[in-house]
Amino acid sequence: MFNPRVTFAGAVGRLLAGLAAPILLLALAGAAHALPSFAIQTGRPCSACHVGGFGPQLTPFGRDFKMKGYTLRTNTFNLPVSAVLQASFVSTAKGQPGGAAPGYGANDNLTLDQASIFVAGGLGSHLGAFIQTTYDGVAKAWTWDNLDVRAVTTATIKGVSAVFGLSLNNAPTVQDAFNTLAAWGYPYTTSSLAPSPAAAPIIGSLAQTTLGVTAYAWIDSQIYLEVGGYQSPGAQFLIHAGVDPTDPGSISGTAPYARIAWQKNQGDWNFEVGAFALAANIFPGLDRTTGYSDHYTDIGFDGSYQLYAGHKDVITVDARYTHERESLLASQALGNSANAGQTLQDLRVDASYFWRGKVGLTVGAFDTWGTSDIILYGGNNVPRPDSSGLLFQIDATPWGDGKSPLGPRFNMRVGIQYTDYLSFDGSGVNYDGFGRNASDNNTFRVFTWLAY
Repeated sequence: MFNPRVTFAGAVGRLLAGLAAPILLLALAGAAHALPSFAIQTGRPCSACHVGGFGPQLTPFGRDFKMKGYTLRTNTFNLPVSAVLQASFVSTAKGQPGGAAPGYGANDNLTLDQASIFVAGGLGSHLGAFIQTTYDGVAKAWTWDNLDVRAVTTATIKGVSAVFGLSLNNAPTVQDAFNTLAAWGYPYTTSSLAPSPAAAPIIGSLAQTTLGVTAYAWIDSQIYLEVGGYQSPGAQFLIHAGVDPTDPGSISGTAPYARIAWQKNQGDWNFEVGAFALAANIFPGLDRTTGYSDHYTDIGFDGSYQLYAGHKDVITVDARYTHERESLLASQALGNSANAGQTLQDLRVDASYFWRGKVGLTVGAFDTWGTSDIILYGGNNVPRPDSSGLLFQIDATPWGDGKSPLGPRFNMRVGIQYTDYLSFDGSGVNYDGFGRNASDNNTFRVFTWLAY
């Protein structure tokens, strides 16, 4: 009998086995030579791939580089290795009861947010990888973080060029090349010391707790098609990888994922429109005792626009809407939800202006809303998931053109963020029932972001 779970697991195993040897060879070869970043591998500055000269927001060239499996090179290095550090000062309008995090005060905290090591580059013209491990300076723990290992090939069909690829990754949308979806959307840097709303669509909540394989086609650098599926690794594996396996829980069988997008380049501007979908049956908190699972169906639409004006000025606009339908039979049976049927909706929009590719200003807005549930959202004074607000950021990237006095490998971004909450976890006023307002969580953050 056909067993999709066994078949998918076998496919993951075969892909891992097929890629293990070349990845190992990459590591061994890299140990004997210099370890450059993507910029060294391609011979281009960070600004060639990234809007504003610093990641993760990609230019059309950067999108194409990712679609082609990180394989483009002009220098004969085998394994680019990079290190990234983020640190910040975080202040909220009112202190957070009990402290911003264990070991931190209620307000005005200075912290190392994270330090990451990347193994990222291509081997030949068919294999490439983006592998990140991160030390969380707030939780004081290591995690396996982002994984995207690719096998690609190119072809020309009736005069039309195409890239066909497989991605082994550990988060739905981490493999996406457009900065509209959950993994790489604005804000591009945050701190876990900053308060954040509790409710979010499941598609953005499965990062690092899943492992999946997706197959994609990138046709004429315009049409993107992708299908695949995700499963949950064993709890012990996730614990050793520094991830909580109970949040949100384990996937029952395979969670299918699909993506379609169309990009159009026209002179100095380009735009993209697309759609995405994920369906997942999840045992909440790993609990299988009820005989049920919670079912989530996320369907969404996204779009982006980029204008490259004179003197290296860039204007970008990104948007994403996600509609989630939930059938929470397991949570209801466990007494964690009053309703079996729920919906959750999420809207994100941001616009940026980068002056001379060095100084950026970004304004974003977000709105999350959904069905009322007196148990699921029982910690909210108004038992709803509703949260909304505005995000502002100004930043400077002086050496995105690769002309740092410390050499072309070094890059730096410094910036200021401000988050203005209009509603938080259900309402704008007294949202927790203890007199705290949404505006009390308004957050001022000064950050530095170093890469080498």
